[in-house]
Amino acid sequence: MRIRPIHASAWTLCLFGWPALAGELPPTGNLPNPILFVTQVPVPVDFATIGSTFANHLPGLQSAARGGDLWIRYPDGSRRNLTAEAGFGSSGQQGSNAIAVRDPAVHWNGQKAVFAMVVGAPTQQFQVLTYRWQLYEVTGFGAGQNVQITLVPNQPAFNNVAPIYLSDGSIAFTSDRPRNGATHLHPQQDEYESTPTVSGLWRLNPTTGALKLLDHAPSGDFDPMVDSFGRLLFTRWDHLQTDQQAEAAGNPFGNFDWASEAANAPILGSMTEVFPEPRIAQAGSNVNGHRFNLFLPWQIQQDGTRPEVINHLGRHETQFYFDRSFNDDPNLIEFIDAVSGRTNPNSVENLFQLSEDPQMPGRYLAIDAPEFTTHAAGQLLRFVAAPTTNPDDVVIEFLTPESTAGTTPGPDHTGHYRNPIVLSDGSIVVAHADEQGALANLGSGTAPVPNYRFRLRLLGPDGAFMAPQSNLTPGLSKSVTYWNPDQLVSYSGELWELSPVEVRVRAVPPATTEPALEAVDQGVFDTAQVDPAALRSYLQQQNLALLVVRNQTSRDDADRQQPFNLRVPGGVQAIGASGTIYDISHFQLVQGDQVRGIGGSGNPRPGRRVL
Repeated sequence: MRIRPIHASAWTLCLFGWPALAGELPPTGNLPNPILFVTQVPVPVDFATIGSTFANHLPGLQSAARGGDLWIRYPDGSRRNLTAEAGFGSSGQQGSNAIAVRDPAVHWNGQKAVFAMVVGAPTQQFQVLTYRWQLYEVTGFGAGQNVQITLVPNQPAFNNVAPIYLSDGSIAFTSDRPRNGATHLHPQQDEYESTPTVSGLWRLNPTTGALKLLDHAPSGDFDPMVDSFGRLLFTRWDHLQTDQQAEAAGNPFGNFDWASEAANAPILGSMTEVFPEPRIAQAGSNVNGHRFNLFLPWQIQQDGTRPEVINHLGRHETQFYFDRSFNDDPNLIEFIDAVSGRTNPNSVENLFQLSEDPQMPGRYLAIDAPEFTTHAAGQLLRFVAAPTTNPDDVVIEFLTPESTAGTTPGPDHTGHYRNPIVLSDGSIVVAHADEQGALANLGSGTAPVPNYRFRLRLLGPDGAFMAPQSNLTPGLSKSVTYWNPDQLVSYSGELWELSPVEVRVRAVPPATTEPALEAVDQGVFDTAQVDPAALRSYLQQQNLALLVVRNQTSRDDADRQQPFNLRVPGGVQAIGASGTIYDISHFQLVQGDQVRGIGGSGNPRPGRRVL
């Protein structure tokens, strides 16, 4: 069944202020297991709000409207509002008991779940209060049980979101806690929009309070999950480019540099970029401009070791196009997917919201969505990347038309998809909006009417693709008012339905850790009579690291965009074609420090950006 396009000229307001839709889908029948999900009062803005691709962790009322709840849908379609039963949240005027809820994740035993919730809202106009997303656990959500919701103990006093259980029962999550706890570095500003972001992926033992930073990401980590192989997967926002905010003529964003990361560091009189390539090519230079702004899936062990893009996938396996590094070497060519000769025929822009197919371990669903204008919703796709899969053999399969990755309406566009999961019986559930175009507020700032209506839907075949076949709920509505805090906002209508997760018992995956040293490396330690464990402990105590490079002349076989005829003078060389040979004189490491300030040196914004 193909979803019928709805255009702005056809909107009429229904009883609750929502646009009326023709051809409402039928209800979903029985499902194999219960589904936990959240509702959210719609926020028809897509920059640094709860539905955004980045900076979606902010707790203020303009970013995360209050009035949502944690729900469960049982296999027969009956539902319970779990937060309401536990005494959280309210309808009508939002105040001290107001909540927003996000990111439920079920424990391996199927008997409890962890989620993020922010509590509180202004009780009067212009009231500015401090809010934080915090982690909570819920139990007693089985049919006939009494629900209980408790605050996860010993968590950081920062915004903590996207929690999941690791194999040992500890909790991994993303947080805007500064990587070293230094509050003057809060919030960490991302590298692209200079907007507050989460600092990375953290692990908490709620019993002991032991807290560890698993991955520090300059621009943020999102949507972690543990797959059946024990890998900790997540989407990472990466930028390998100079600061675009600082390059604008006249420095309109007030960028400046601190002398160090110290709280009492002086402000420098100039801004320095040590990044080796310019973002925009300089006239007369042989170096092309280099831009890199990608959301890709990463993997680490559950102890934080061995970080890399999943299966060592990269731009060559997933992207449409990127330029060569030098413009005067005929051996170097632009990367163009259609003529690259790679195995994967389908390029993507980004990969968000990974989930694994329980019927086929190593097969993952994901969403390709634009950075803005769709609330991180887009095209549904899948790919196989088990740990033994060669990245050259990874093929991206489009499950919805390619048009659904964008905002151009058309005859094959079936709306926008997010939060995909595969149920234990192989069926697919998503949060889906019929809207084909970019987001818009069809109402006003104080009486919003969003054009994106996210409903939980079961997918089914639709020609060569899949499309929504039925609704998991009849639509959940609420009437709320809240101070934002300057204006009184009123909303009455259907809530967004987001973040479904199946409630079932799952096998606990292996608790992956750093593997043993390979034989060649162990041999070096043996020859030097050095204990690797003792050296590791010493390095950790001194805040040092050890890096081993075996062959600096080796390139990926698909990489023809940067020099590949490489030679160590008097030593090893790798020559792939006739022409210029590049001598490697030294190996250079570049460190990122949080020293870039924003907003002007006279009254800078809180926090720092990595430079």
